[in-house]
Amino acid sequence: MTATMETLGDSRELIEAALREAVARLDADTRRVVSYHLGWCDEHGVATTGNGGKAIRSALVLLAAEAVGGQASDAVPGAVAVELVHNFSLVHDDLMDGDVERRHRATVWSLWGDATAILAGDAMLSLAHEVLLESGSPHAVAAGTIVARATRELIRGQVQDLAFENRDDVTVAECIDMAAGKTGSLLAASAAIGAVLAGAPQGTVDALSAYGSHVGLAFQLIDDILGIWGRPEVTGKPVHSDLRSGKKSLPVTWAIENGRDAGHELAAWLASDSPRTDADVRHAAELVVSSGARAWAESEAERRVHLAQMALDQVHIADTHRQRLGELAHFIVDREM
Repeated sequence: MTATMETLGDSRELIEAALREAVARLDADTRRVVSYHLGWCDEHGVATTGNGGKAIRSALVLLAAEAVGGQASDAVPGAVAVELVHNFSLVHDDLMDGDVERRHRATVWSLWGDATAILAGDAMLSLAHEVLLESGSPHAVAAGTIVARATRELIRGQVQDLAFENRDDVTVAECIDMAAGKTGSLLAASAAIGAVLAGAPQGTVDALSAYGSHVGLAFQLIDDILGIWGRPEVTGKPVHSDLRSGKKSLPVTWAIENGRDAGHELAAWLASDSPRTDADVRHAAELVVSSGARAWAESEAERRVHLAQMALDQVHIADTHRQRLGELAHFIVDREM
């Protein structure tokens, strides 16, 4: 865990200067909003040392580049691009979900309104492609294509996620497909872009993409567990928040599909229009556990990490880099509750 935190810290230090340089291209109003979201300033533009997230995706870009024999510095434009795409999606997601806090601070839309949040997100997405295409890398177009496709998949996943809110018959297979788009696509792209910018052959790029995709599903499974049982001081959300909002997360969907009596009771409660009291929500969380869904989600996350490591075994990667990529995958699964 310590080694992984050091890796993330080193990556952030290398990426942040380039990320700030990119954000500086934006107009003054948008720049302030984006800088706020990234944790660099308060809502008035006064510099802060706030939490801008762990930057797992951008760190993965650099790790992948080094794993295939390239230099981390060659992959910085790709790391900046995926960080911007990721944060574009967060700003828009907060608006669509009505979340008023992220990382223990007010969200962009809750401070500046819907229109500003949409425009700030759009600006980051456009900037991501600009940074890559202007990087001067001979592989910039290939990397930009990966970003574009991943963004399309990310949006597809979000469309599915929103559609699930109005359905009572969502299957586990559909949920996994949604997570593969919404979460897995950008992590797969992060690993692939690092390899592409380092000039790796297609077989190696594909293996790293598969690694990132499996890591992405593990990430989503743990995120869904945290959405029910995570501690508020860690997640920034109330305990059981996903259950209270009726979210069709992977553990909930698995419980309904496989949990027999507990699953049927949970499905009936979610379909009911009655008010959701604290006692009701606690009982619903107990139903998810008794159905075996929490144990399944934890086991499936570990299985996805194993599949990610198997994907790496298909290509030649130095043991040191294989270990660092493995540590990053386990870091995602072992996130603090």
